[in-house]
Amino acid sequence: MTSLATATGVTHRYGDVVALHDVDLEIGEAELVGMLGPNGAGKSTLLALLQGLRHPTAGTVRLFGGDPRDAASRLRLGSTPQETALPPTLRVGEVIDFVGGHFVDAPAGRVPTAELAEEFGLTELLRRQTGALSGGQRRRLSVALAFVGRPQLVLLDEPTTGLDVDGRRALWEAIRRQHDAGATIVVTSHYLEEIEALAKRVVVISEGRVVADDTLAAVLARVGSRWVRLSTPDPDRIATLPGVAASVPDGDGVAFSVHDSDAFVRALVASGLPFSQLQVRGATLEEAFLALTERSAA
Repeated sequence: MTSLATATGVTHRYGDVVALHDVDLEIGEAELVGMLGPNGAGKSTLLALLQGLRHPTAGTVRLFGGDPRDAASRLRLGSTPQETALPPTLRVGEVIDFVGGHFVDAPAGRVPTAELAEEFGLTELLRRQTGALSGGQRRRLSVALAFVGRPQLVLLDEPTTGLDVDGRRALWEAIRRQHDAGATIVVTSHYLEEIEALAKRVVVISEGRVVADDTLAAVLARVGSRWVRLSTPDPDRIATLPGVAASVPDGDGVAFSVHDSDAFVRALVASGLPFSQLQVRGATLEEAFLALTERSAA
């Protein structure tokens, strides 16, 4: 796997506040990475370091093998920060043309304005001033601009903030298509369903440290528990069976957190207690995220 961006032993401080502590991260070619963490965990700081917007207090950051503060290293990079400012009097098409003009000499050239607008649902907005766009439309434009130079690596910090459900899903499809076309993409998000829908690899950051970095399936498996949902008139008695860690109401039934679902089902059948509509599932990304960050804090 070709490495596009690396952080090695990176620590970054804002005065007395340690935003990142001894972080190692490698982004390889053709990956789609989801980055999770609570507010203030250090996600945006890490992306800023990879883009050369900040310099680490300690450690080394490399982008395409060079210093990310060097403009030549950023020719194959695209990004969308959390906060963007668009010239309010310029039309959408003019903004795309202006940004695209910086990539005419880029290795892969630039995406034509009409093609980019079609990809991100902006065609009908090309002649509208950006100051007249809704928050969601401005966000879509900001994400589209990250891809105008046909980048090899794209860093998207909270790309769907301000979008409704349909808007988020449409943008997910565009991001997937860009990834399928060859772009390596890193996405930070507060929407756990977004990371679950997009990411092949998940990096969890808590209190400035990487507490998990693995495939989505492996991160989910690290929680070490499964949920068994069923309907029963005797939930309190079932909760006393061996291996039950917790029980919570779930609609018209009850969900039990268990360490070994096979052993629990055997014990349940052997108990003779009445039940119906039994379902077994693994942990959700939200449950894995909470468990990993709580362990880190502990």
